[in-house]
Parts: sequence; C-alpha cells; structure tokens
Amino acid sequence: MLYKPFFIIGTILFSITVTAQSQSELLRWKTQAENINIIRDDFGIPHIYGKTDADAVFGLLYAQCEDDFNRVEQNYIWATGRLSEVEGKEALYSDLRAKLFMTEEEAKANYGKSPAWLKKLCDAFADGINYYLHTHPEVQPKLLTHFEPWMPMYFSEGSIGGDIERVSTEKIKAFYESGMEIPGNREFQAKKVDSRRAETKKVKLKKDKDGRQKQEFEPQGSNGIAISGKLTQSGNAMLLINPHTSFYFRGEVHAVSEEGLNAYGAVTWGQFFIYQGFNEKTGWMHTSTYTDIIDEFKEKILNIDGKLMYRYGEELRQVETSKITLRYTDGDSLKEKTFPAYHTHHGPITHLEDGQWTATAMMWAPPKALEQSFIRSKQEGYKGFRKMMDMRTNSSNNTVYGDAEGNIAYFHGNFIPKRDTVFDYSKPVDGSNPKTDWQGLHTVDENILLLNPENGWIQNCNSTPYTAALEFSPNKENYPRYMSIDQENFRGVHAIELLRGRRGYTVDSLIQLAHDPYLPAFEALIPGLVESYNSHDDKNPKLRDAMEVLKKWDYKTGKESVAMTLAHYYGTAMGREAERPDGLSDMESFVWLGQHSKEGVRTFEQVFDRLTADFGTWNIPWGKVNRYQRLNGDIRQAFDDSKPSRPIGLASGRWGALAAYGVSYDNDTQKIYGTRGNSFAAVVEFGERIKAKSILAGGQSGDPASPHFDDQIERYANADWKVVAFYQEDVLKRAEEKYRPGERGN
Repeated sequence: MLYKPFFIIGTILFSITVTAQSQSELLRWKTQAENINIIRDDFGIPHIYGKTDADAVFGLLYAQCEDDFNRVEQNYIWATGRLSEVEGKEALYSDLRAKLFMTEEEAKANYGKSPAWLKKLCDAFADGINYYLHTHPEVQPKLLTHFEPWMPMYFSEGSIGGDIERVSTEKIKAFYESGMEIPGNREFQAKKVDSRRAETKKVKLKKDKDGRQKQEFEPQGSNGIAISGKLTQSGNAMLLINPHTSFYFRGEVHAVSEEGLNAYGAVTWGQFFIYQGFNEKTGWMHTSTYTDIIDEFKEKILNIDGKLMYRYGEELRQVETSKITLRYTDGDSLKEKTFPAYHTHHGPITHLEDGQWTATAMMWAPPKALEQSFIRSKQEGYKGFRKMMDMRTNSSNNTVYGDAEGNIAYFHGNFIPKRDTVFDYSKPVDGSNPKTDWQGLHTVDENILLLNPENGWIQNCNSTPYTAALEFSPNKENYPRYMSIDQENFRGVHAIELLRGRRGYTVDSLIQLAHDPYLPAFEALIPGLVESYNSHDDKNPKLRDAMEVLKKWDYKTGKESVAMTLAHYYGTAMGREAERPDGLSDMESFVWLGQHSKEGVRTFEQVFDRLTADFGTWNIPWGKVNRYQRLNGDIRQAFDDSKPSRPIGLASGRWGALAAYGVSYDNDTQKIYGTRGNSFAAVVEFGERIKAKSILAGGQSGDPASPHFDDQIERYANADWKVVAFYQEDVLKRAEEKYRPGERGN
C-alpha cells in the first residue's frame, strides 16, 4: 500500500510542473503580445505591426487563426503526416508519404540546426497560434491542440503540398500492398508489372447517378505579368499577381516590423511569410513551373545474409531501413499501423517501376527553404532579390518580378539539378549507374532568366518560357531540355495577344486586361463544329438555332452569353470523349479537334439534350449555370442548387481565360459552382509610393457570421478590385478594429 502516496505525490509534482510551465508560457505570450498591434481595415484585412520580425510573425499567425483556424490546422495535419488520425485509414498513404521524406524527429533536428533568427520566427509561429487557442477556448481543434516550432519545417517552400504532392500516393500504396518482394542473393531481374504501370487511354465520359456528365476539373495554374515603366502612364513598373488556387486557400495580409519587414500579399494559411506579394520596393509573383526538379531512380536491390543492399557502380551500399508508425481512426477507436521505410542516397523508396524498387529524389532543405521564403519578402531592389535567388530552394516555382527601380524580370525555376543529358530524366533512370546522379545545382545565371527585355513586358501563365517576351524571350537552344518543356497553353496565347503593342498602362487598365473575356480555345474549336454541322444535308433541325448562336459568337464569356454555356459543355465533353492523336497537350488537342474531329456534331447533340433535360432549355445564359456559392466555412463546400448563389461571368482557364473560374471536384449538382481559379489577385504599381488594388474570392474570413465572409464577391464578379491600404496613415483612415492579440473586443 506504500506505493499510493508516492503515486499521489508524483502526480501532484507533475501537475505543479505542468502548471508552472503553462504559466511561464502564458506570461511569454502576453509579454510578446504587448509589442504587437493588429489593425483590421474595412475589408477585414489584418495589418500587423510588431517591433521585431518575430513579433510580426506572432501577430500574423494569431490573425490567420482568427480568420480561419480550420484551414491553418488542416494544412499542418496534412503536412506533418497525421491526416489519417482525422480522416481514417484512407489517408494512411498520404501520411506515409510525408514521413518518408521527413519524420518528426528529423523536423525537430532541422529546427535545432536553424540559425538563431529563424528559430525566433519558428518560435513566434507556434506561440502566436497557441496564444490564439488559449484566448479562444471555444475553438475545438480537430487534432492539433498545441503547435510546435518545428512544424514549419514541413511547410517551408511556399504552397501547401508543393513538390511532395507530385509523388503519387497510389504508387506508394501499390508498392506497400504488393508485398515488397525482395530478391535473393542475386541481381534483381527487372520484370514488367503491367497492373501498376500508368497507361494512356481514351477517357470516357463519367456520369453521375442521374446520367449527367461530370464537370471537367479546372487545370492548376497562375498568371504573372510584369510591365516596364516605358509602357505605363506613370513611368513606373507594374506587376500583376494572379495565382489560380482553390478558393479561400490563401488569406490577404500585411506584416510590418521595425526590422525592415513591410510585406503585403497572400499567405497560405499557416505560413509566416508572404508567399506572393510586394513590399514598398519589390514585388514577386510565383507560377507553377514545369521545370524537371523531381527524379526517380530504379535501384538494384539484393538481400545478402539478411541485409538489404543496393548496387551503386562497382560497390554495394546498405539500404537504410527504419519503421514508421502511423495512427488512424477506425470508428471511435484509434489504431496503429507500422510500415517499413527504405532509403538510398537518392531518397526514399516510394514505388515500383518495371518491378524494381524506385527512389524519389527532390529538393529537401527545410531550414534553407524557410530562410529564402522569408528573406525574399524584405528585399529592396533587384540586386538583393537576385542574391536571394542564389539560395536556390524555391523549387516548384517560376517568379515574375518588378521593382521601384524600374526593373522587370523572370526566373524560370530556381532549384534545378545538373544532369547528364545522355539520360532521359522524364522517365525513371538506372540508380545503379553513378552517371545518373545529380551533379550539383545549376546556378541562377545558368537557369532560364530574363531581365528588362526590350519589348517592355514579361508574361508567364504556366506556359513555355520561350515566349515570355516574344522575340526577346530566352532561346531554348541555349538550355538543356530538362529545364523546361516548350509547351504553350491558351492562357499564354491570350496574354501575348493582349500585351503585344499595347502601352499607356494604369492599375485599372492592367486589371481590365487581366479580365479580358476572350477565350481563344473556342475560336480554335467552335468553327469546325459549325462547319461540320452545315456540311451535312441531313443535319438535325433541332440544333439549328443553337448552331446559329455559336456561329455569331465573338468567343467572349459573360453572364448573359448563351454561346458560352453551349461552348463550355461542348468543350468539356470533347475534352473527355473525343479521340485524338497521342502525345498532344491540352491546347494542341483542342486545336486538332477543331480541325479534324468527326465526332463534334454527335457530341454537341448529347450536350444539347443534357442541357434541355437539366434546365428545360438549351437557351440558357452562362450566369444561370455558372455560379458562386459559399455556404459555410467548410474546406469542401456541399453545393446545393436549392440554396442561394450568385451568377459569375468568368470562365475556365482551360479555355484561355486569364481571370480563371472553374471547378476542382464533382459537385453532384446541375449548375456549376466554382471552386478554384482567381482567388487572391493584385496589381501593384511601384514608384515613390506604392499604388495597388486587390481582390479575394468571397472574403477574408472563413466564419459565416463575419461581415467579411462574402463581402468581396460582387466586386470579384464585376472586376471592381479594392484599393490596397499599404501605408499606415491609409490603414488608420480605413481602420475597422484596432487591438493587440488577446484583446479583441475588450
């Protein structure tokens, strides 16, 4: 019976220790909060002012949690590999992917070896969120009740997901569920595993339970345009910042410190740096790059006396083996599953290729990537920005740049491994051959780079860099093929035609350009349909009026356009159903289909019948079909035709719309509800003083009770962007609330 008092004493001591630690932590939070002021303007945008960069980060994360803690938490649940604890067994391979590239122990080690200034920012990140949770006890996290300073190591490069999302969880699952057969004491003999190889096939129409065709997913992408002062009315350089993401994916923020931070723009929920935006002297817009920065290495594995070895040149190296234990919900219980993990010097083994274990290599330098992401936001001109790019960890992005010195620039990628061009790295290469190894990184000067081209403008719409400035673009003959695919898209074509020969830009005229309604995909696709219909003597008479509408169309989208409705459904159906030659890009496919397809009239008749069945008529304006609906703060909206929604005249980026508006998941509705495209966007003019306008899809807050949940949607629909309050005197004039963290409403 003597053990009971000792147990009680131990429990009391533990409780006292935890309480003392909590009190110490709380005192630290409150002390730091005294150095921070948050001013919310008339659109609810938080302007955070701190004495130090760490103070600004503390306030920035606190404000983000006020606006949408749900998304902040979700991003870190996903990034740290704990999604299955919330969503169940089906998320296990997403979590395993995260842990294959970095375990919690490795994340802590990366934090530990970070420079002191970066540690302070990571500490402030965790403290800002934890202080929010302390001051908002009504908030019930799904999983993360306490945030740690090592967590940003998982979220260092910019966009949530970034490079790691390119690693297929389906292939990881196939590898682990295949039994991971290991050969005996002999060289591995490659064999075909057809069931796990991706095949290119014609994609059939997918139908829902009512037989309606599902909507095509909106392609991922972004637009960046930089304009030289010689083409603007003011003589100042200008920058269009136009990322295409899922709606509400990023908040609009402004972070200022007395240590030189004064950055405005978009932050992916949970980041402590401005991802796409501007300060008083420079602006940066990222577009997803097609630069090859991830490679796969087929390893020759041997089992020698119970040890896993892999062939590398003339030597045998030991495979690094470990175990990864993941927890997952199963009904009301929490279960565990342990996976073996294997690494070679190329990276983790992620899948099988031709029956061989295959490792995936990509940029993985979390502390350095975090450093670059934050340092970028404090640069004061091209010289400093260019030096920052020498860190070479901005792996998944191109960067379109402008500054107050009058410079415009374009960086195609940033992290680009050197390779032996004898090998085709678009496919898995032989990891046993040392010549396939990466040979260091290309310098920024070796990368595709543009600075102040003579035409006075630069554009990138996830398109080829070799048309970024027309005849003043980089020459593809000067670069290895792996640096970029030479592939155009309809947004790039559209941007070039709008920019060619134009001058006299203002902030408003650049916004107008960014909303130009012309859709080049349909000029390529629709005339062939109309001609094919008219060439038949036995043409279906019920289609005559609809064909006449398309024949007279100017290929411009708008809420009142019936032709836009017909073209969208027809283009979507052709993209899914129609036969075309292998190997064509999406743009090349539609050009080919417009010139050669014999399936158009039949497909259009199906579209005609579907519209008539769904809406009672084919003659329906685009705004009646294409809608905006934000029902609540859920990350995935449960759209409902019976509930209020707004008409939107914008169109999919697939058709060449710069102001993109499309769907990224099946809605199971008759109407189309936008989920991705233009989300945060801004135009900034540099000079003695910043001039800028911006817009958000919906609003700043994820709380339906907030006046800023949906307050920008009419402006969004009408291309009526709001004026950015950048200077403190302007922020104060438009101030709606002023408070320190923990004191809002007091």
